[in-house]
Amino acid sequence: MSKGFTADDVGAQTGRRFLVTGANAGLGFEVTRVLAARGGHVVLACRDAAKAEAAMHRIRADMPAAELSFQPLDLADLDRVREAAKAVLAGPRMDVLINNAGVMIPPKTLTKQGYELQFGVNHLGTFAFTGLVHPHIDDRIVVTGSIAHKGGEIDFSDLSASRSYHNWQRYQASKLANLLFMFELDRRLGAAGRSTQAIGCHPGVAMTELTRHLPLPLRTMAPLAGPFFNSAAQGAWPTLQAATGAHVQGGDYLGPQGLGEIAGRSGPARATRTARDAKLAKELWRRSVELTGVDPGI
Repeated sequence: MSKGFTADDVGAQTGRRFLVTGANAGLGFEVTRVLAARGGHVVLACRDAAKAEAAMHRIRADMPAAELSFQPLDLADLDRVREAAKAVLAGPRMDVLINNAGVMIPPKTLTKQGYELQFGVNHLGTFAFTGLVHPHIDDRIVVTGSIAHKGGEIDFSDLSASRSYHNWQRYQASKLANLLFMFELDRRLGAAGRSTQAIGCHPGVAMTELTRHLPLPLRTMAPLAGPFFNSAAQGAWPTLQAATGAHVQGGDYLGPQGLGEIAGRSGPARATRTARDAKLAKELWRRSVELTGVDPGI
């Protein structure tokens, strides 16, 4: 019986092309580093060019022959999302899209188009970018969820958070949206006869820069709790399994196998009944098309 998936289980990726959003830090950086080490060509789709260049420099310091390139992408601005998608579609086809970029519990902030930042970036930006580039993806589309989705509820009547804002509840809602989107995307790809599959994953509780908005007492205590959580490298294992695992199928959801799915090697994870609600997923899809102006056409 398998003990779970780690970076050591990632096979050779020579000749394969990966598009990783938010690849300059945290989980995205670790995923990029491993894929490059296995011979994959990785396109780092990031908002900050300087940080992306620094990330590529760090990887090439250990792997001078690493095949890396940069694609500007700002998920908080749908106009910039369209620009990035246009550039991707004009380039070589991709084997795998890894939707990794996200924000977690920031102070109340709005996207360029006026949506609450976490829902706007984590879901709407991801929906729009995927909806535009999916015809260019030949194998897999990975969507990053979270164990936080288990308490999520989506308030379609207040997506700008004008009536209320609780950063954790908004984060939970955005992560629920990610899984609803992933399951619906895989259903639609299959119905359209596409060989491309959608796969979900989550990192458990990983010590990355996403935690920078935690209250100061929790940030101070985090190093003490570190042994019980995943490092960024360990938190990347479910994403790597979703992107490269030999036995992964469309609609799979992967995460750490330890207690509460908090840490450990990667394997099957549990999504709530709400996350698998096909009716809710269709409504989210419909509203996402309206809000972004992007119709994936599947």
